[in-house]
This record gives sequence, structure tokens and C-alpha cells, in this order.
Amino acid sequence: MRLKPNPPRLITVVVALVLGVIGFVFLWPVEPLVPLLDPIGDVLGVIGLTLDHQLASLALAACPTLLVVGSLVRGL
Repeated sequence: MRLKPNPPRLITVVVALVLGVIGFVFLWPVEPLVPLLDPIGDVLGVIGLTLDHQLASLALAACPTLLVVGSLVRGL
């Protein structure tokens, strides 16, 4: 079986970039941008998650992973 990579869909790229930005801003505190994460923390609080270093690390790791999976899985 041969893999034929396809370009990921635009929504996949946007979600991956958002996850990467959230992870980057939280892990390496960019002081002017940290308050912008407060609404995201509020939304995550509704579903029982807190925006901490572990979740930011997962978001940062999910960014390239989502792009690779999006290029290998058709329709994602």
C-alpha cells in the first residue's frame, strides 16, 4: 500500500494553527497575549478542563500531528 498525501482541508489547517498558538502562548508566556487566552480558559472550564501546562503541551503537540493526519486521511 502506498500513501498518497493530500493537502489538508482549510479547517484542519486553521484548527492546527489555533492549537499551536494556544500552546505557544501558554508555554512560553508572551505577556501581551496571555490575557487573550482567558476566554478559551472559560470555555474549557465549562467542560471541566483547565488551561494548564499539560493541556498547552498537548495542544502544541497536536498542531503538527493534526496536519500530518489531515494530509494522510482523505476528507479530514
